[in-house]
Formats: sequence, structure tokens, C-alpha cells
Amino acid sequence: MAYYKKLSIENAPRVELHDKLDLTGAEISYNILPAGQGVPFVHSHKKNEEIYFIVNGSGKVIIDNEEVSLTAGDFIKISPKAKRQFFASDDSDITYICIQVKENSLDGFTQDDAIID
Repeated sequence: MAYYKKLSIENAPRVELHDKLDLTGAEISYNILPAGQGVPFVHSHKKNEEIYFIVNGSGKVIIDNEEVSLTAGDFIKISPKAKRQFFASDDSDITYICIQVKENSLDGFTQDDAIID
């Protein structure tokens, strides 16, 4: 029995990984917004915080009416209740990974949870 699942994706505009990897503790998505485009809706969450990693390109996120610039290498955590909307720069696509987890659910870190063989 394999204790892992591998997935390769190729430049799809959005891929949600929960079903493809049988995730049970997090929601992860891979996203590409073309230059000059934005997510077509504002959203927030009931229980889940989101962590975004900007893989490539640049853009911005508007969080509760505050504009935050984003560029490759940035991480940003957004609390559940904050309203957010992402946009690519006019001259650059933006590629990002979003990790969604239940706020305050982490009860240990790698060193606490690891079993050294």
C-alpha cells in the first residue's frame, strides 16, 4: 500500500487538489490569472484561513478595501472573515498556490509531530 499520492499539473488556470490527492486536512489550489484579469468575485470564509504563495508574476489582493501588492516569492495569510479579491498586474500573469486550513486547528509542528526512524 502506498502512503503517498503524486500529481503533475501543466499550466491549467485553476486546479483544486483536494479530490486529486485525497486531502483530508487542507484544501490546496493552483491558480493562474492572466495579465489584466482578476478573480470575478469577492469572498471570505466561515472557518478557514488561507495562505497564498506567489509562484510567478505580480499583482495585488484587495483585503477589506486595503490594496496589497504581490510579487513572486511573497506569502500572505488571510484570516477567514476578511473579504478578499485577487488581480494580476496589467502587464504580468500571476501564478499562486492557495492553502486553506481551519483557523486555529494546528496542534503541533513538524518537530512535535515527526517520528525520527
